Amino acid sequence: MRLKRKNSQAGMSMIEVMVATLILMVSSLGVIGLVWTAILMNNRNKVDSTQTMLAESVIEQVNSTIIGSGSSALTDCDGHTWTINTAKGGAATSGGSIDFTEASPPDEYFMNYVLRTPCAPDGAFQAQYDVRWNVLIVGEAELMSTNTFLVTVGARRQGSTGSRGMIDSAPIAMRVMVGN
Repeated sequence: MRLKRKNSQAGMSMIEVMVATLILMVSSLGVIGLVWTAILMNNRNKVDSTQTMLAESVIEQVNSTIIGSGSSALTDCDGHTWTINTAKGGAATSGGSIDFTEASPPDEYFMNYVLRTPCAPDGAFQAQYDVRWNVLIVGEAELMSTNTFLVTVGARRQGSTGSRGMIDSAPIAMRVMVGN
């Protein structure tokens, strides 16, 4: 009676191991997909932040200059100094935003800002941004004397399609009223 019978249910069958492996693989692929999406969204957010920073920089330069009668300058990471004209005029607008389909915006109303890390001519190239602006006199249509201007600034990464997908950001558009 002391002899024990071998239990036929002991251990795992090959089918059970294969099912467990399949479940592990499917869940791993799901995690890899989440990580990949996070990487793409992180890059898009970086582009959004840079576009916003460049648009704000142009607005600050326009605001700090005597509006309508002067110009300012901004230097990119390649050492190129871009003139920022604050007189009436500028890049074409469409629906309150900068129209990036305009092939040749007026001189001193656009820049192709080069971004490097660190910000020096020998730094690693990160991206190039197309930044454009337009300055309008508020109330000019009513022939009113005013010192208030509507500044519209747009920025987008060169080579982006402008779609709202996960990889490319749509161009940033900022509008602000400034005066002296």
